[in-house]
Amino acid sequence: MSGDHERPRFRIDANRQSANRRVRYIESNRPTEGLCTLCQLDAHNPSPNEGSPISLHIRPATAADAALILRFITELAIYDDAEHEVKTDAAGIAASLFGPDSNAYALICEHAGRPIGYAVYFFNYSTWLGKRGLYLEDLYISPEYRGMGAGKALLRHLAQLAVAKDCGRFEWIVLDWNQPAIAFYQSFGAQAQDQSTIYRLTGQALLDFAQG
Repeated sequence: MSGDHERPRFRIDANRQSANRRVRYIESNRPTEGLCTLCQLDAHNPSPNEGSPISLHIRPATAADAALILRFITELAIYDDAEHEVKTDAAGIAASLFGPDSNAYALICEHAGRPIGYAVYFFNYSTWLGKRGLYLEDLYISPEYRGMGAGKALLRHLAQLAVAKDCGRFEWIVLDWNQPAIAFYQSFGAQAQDQSTIYRLTGQALLDFAQG
């Protein structure tokens, strides 16, 4: 979340980076490293206009937003010094995110009519709860709009969606060294699941295993 993203943040080594690519949430004023944070920790980087009314609008993304979403993805990758890892294009985004077989969804956050960020999420399933869950893959806010609460607004919007869909869980990944992000998430009741570790097959390892 795909960026805090954790896709923000701070620079970590390449192996750890690729192993933890997920939600992005960038921290205040530090060069970011992981591909795994959410966008900007608004709580730790208050806007100079804090206290003033902020016009934020969150809407479902459509196929017409494919190029915009790709731009946000690329911004995030450049910020993380990982632009070379973006392998898709606008057509790929349109097909995979908005095609008939897509199981993922996107939101666009706008300020005063201007798109300033996005989130990508999908629904998974918990056998123990017997309910589906909402998983946040990416959340990103453009740097000049961080600090006005847009990241938190997107998170709350997704939490409301999870409740409306009767989800048992709302989940995302955060790097274990990202203490500002961890403190932010804990401030509204999110809890780390320390008893589990994510494993991933990708690239050639995935192809090799699939081919037996």
